Parts: sequence; structure tokens; C-alpha cells
Amino acid sequence: MDMHELTRELQIKNKTKIVMLVGDGLGGLPMTPDGKTELEAAETPNMDALAAKGVQGLSIPVKPGIAPGSGPGHLGLFGYDPLKYQIGRGALEATGIGFEMQPGDVAIRCNFCTLDADGNIADRRAGRIPTEESAPLAISLRQIQIPGIEVFVEPVKEHRFVVVFRGPGLGGNVRDTDPQATGVPPLEPEAVDEGSRKTADVARQFLIQAREILKDETKANFHTMRGFAARPDLPSYEEVYGLKAAAIAVYPMYKGLARLVGMDIVGEATSLDEQMQVLKENWESYDFFFIHFKYTDSTGEDGNYAEKVKRRVQLDACIPAITELGPDVLIVTGDHSTPAYLKSHSWHPVPTLLVSDCCRPDPHTSFGESQAITGGLGQFEAQYLMLLALSNAGRMGKYGA
Repeated sequence: MDMHELTRELQIKNKTKIVMLVGDGLGGLPMTPDGKTELEAAETPNMDALAAKGVQGLSIPVKPGIAPGSGPGHLGLFGYDPLKYQIGRGALEATGIGFEMQPGDVAIRCNFCTLDADGNIADRRAGRIPTEESAPLAISLRQIQIPGIEVFVEPVKEHRFVVVFRGPGLGGNVRDTDPQATGVPPLEPEAVDEGSRKTADVARQFLIQAREILKDETKANFHTMRGFAARPDLPSYEEVYGLKAAAIAVYPMYKGLARLVGMDIVGEATSLDEQMQVLKENWESYDFFFIHFKYTDSTGEDGNYAEKVKRRVQLDACIPAITELGPDVLIVTGDHSTPAYLKSHSWHPVPTLLVSDCCRPDPHTSFGESQAITGGLGQFEAQYLMLLALSNAGRMGKYGA
């Protein structure tokens, strides 16, 4: 019996509310041997107040020693084994902007880029071309026609857009065409398995036509294709947990992740304050709320320790807006660690705090890595966090006689 078979069997419906506040890349490291992590250095009185009445620990996003991408990191938080359920970046991006992928579709996340006179990549993101310039260029690619294939092109943001191929015999296992470097030409799409050979051929035809359409542009005169992905098949939150779930996120990819597990995307928030307003407006309509905050991750990837500390303070400031609604279970966590020291996602377990009226509080009165490492939750795989959430909300029955 796998975990979702268990939750299907034991789930209990009631009127409790669960909130999962995810600071993307929450975990960090000290910049000096005797220093503090970004979370420890931040003034977070609201999280510390929660810590005094809650229980904390460290969640392992995938397996010990594995640095996850955002997809696997969030799947673990949502209670899906990230090794069993693998979602490509293209599918995340497509669903994140509201595109309804069908079985057999293949989605690709594309980046506009700048080629020099020799056909080498001079800028992998076309100078981070603004959306108002890039969106018409993406739309211009809708004129591309490939026999036997429906082609969809949707703008996303700045240099990013999405392409979806629909037709028989398409597989999602194709290598990226972005060489992850400048001064070299884009790569050719290459199928990793026989079932994706047709997709690689279709992508090649798309790129040939796109290059001709974009050839006179100064910034975005070409594009790369990344994260080829077929539509994944995941059971929904309603099915496996008995929860009507809502996602309150700003960035498309996280909306896409939530949509793939059956959450409703609510509101059109562009800031944390607006996300709190959306939460309040939808409070009576849902059982579970996933709230995503991006900037604890991006500042870590930039190696900007001081800015990451500020973003943790910003995240802390939203806590009262959540607690005044009276959630039965409140979880503060991250999908992975992104230490400014490393400027990348890392394998380090993520500080996780859970508060309910029936949790077993540990002695800690502040929230951070040093406390979490000896907290009452211990170290656990993130995919079991939803079991803890459900039980603390009175939504899990007894197993066995």
C-alpha cells in the first residue's frame, strides 16, 4: 500500500483549515564559520511566536544529499513522491499560465536569446527583454505550421514563452537546446529515446521557421527550447486527501504545479500583501491553502545574503494576516534550501514549522536551522508533511483494528 492508498482509506472530512506557507529556497547557510544563516539573522518575531507554541524540524525534499529543482521540491511538500512523479519544466510553465494540456501533448519552455553574426549565443535571455516587447514576438511564432501537428505558442513573461505540440506519437524526452553558455551556437533538439524522436523532428522544424521569422530582430533574434515535457498524470488533492485546495502564487510555474495536483488557482496577486487579501477573500471556500513566496529563493541564487535576510523579514510580516483567520494547522516551510553562500539550490534539509492546537510543542522559541535540527519533528522526508498536516487537522482516521 502506497501513501496515497493510505490517505484515500483514512481521510476524514471536516471543516478544518490548513495553510502551507512556502518560502521558496527557505533554508540557508552561514556566510562565515561562526555566523548565522539568513533565517537566523532575520528579525522574525511572528515566526518565533509560532515556534514557541509549535513544533519544528527539518524536511528532506527528495532524498539525503539530493539538491532538488522547484518541481520535485514542491511535489514533496504536496505529498507526492518526487521520484515517482516527475514533471518537466515545460509542463509546469504551460499549466502555470492556464494552458490545459491534454494527454499526448508536449510542452516546452522557451527563452528568447540573442545570436551574434556568427550564429553564436551572445545573450541567453535576449537582454531580459521586457514582456511588452517579447509577447508580440511570441505571438508572431503562431504562424509556424508543421504538417500533422497542432502548434500552440503562448507568451509568459520577459524572455520566456511556452510552445505546446499536439499530435500523435509525441514523447517528452528531448534534450534542451540551450547550451547554458554564451559564445557557442544553440544545440540541436535531440531525442533521448525512440518514443521522442518525432518530437525532436517537430522541434527542429519549429526552430528553422522561428529563426526566419525572428532574423531581423536586434534583441530576440532566436530562441532556445528547454524542459520538454509530456502532461503528467497525478491524482488530485480532492481524491487523495479529501481536501478542496487553493493555490495563491505569483509566478506561473508554481501555479502550474498546484494546478497539476488539482488545486484551484485563486486571485491575481502580484505581491505578498495582495496574496494575503486573496487568502482572506477565499477563506470560506477552501480547506487547504498553498501560499508561495518566491524571493527567498531568487536572492539566494544571486548570492545576496543581506537581501535574502530582508526577504525573510518580509515573509515574517505576513504571518499575522494568516493567524487572524484562525487556521487549524499552519505550516511554514520551503521547497528546498538556497544558501546565498552557494548561490544555488542545495541538498540541505529545510526548516519546517507546524502549529496546531494538538501538536506536541518542542522547547524552542525561535525558528531557524539551529533550532530545527533539534526540533520535535526531527528530520523527515517532505512527502510525509501532508500526513502530519492532515492528522493535526483531525482529517486522518486510525489505521488498522
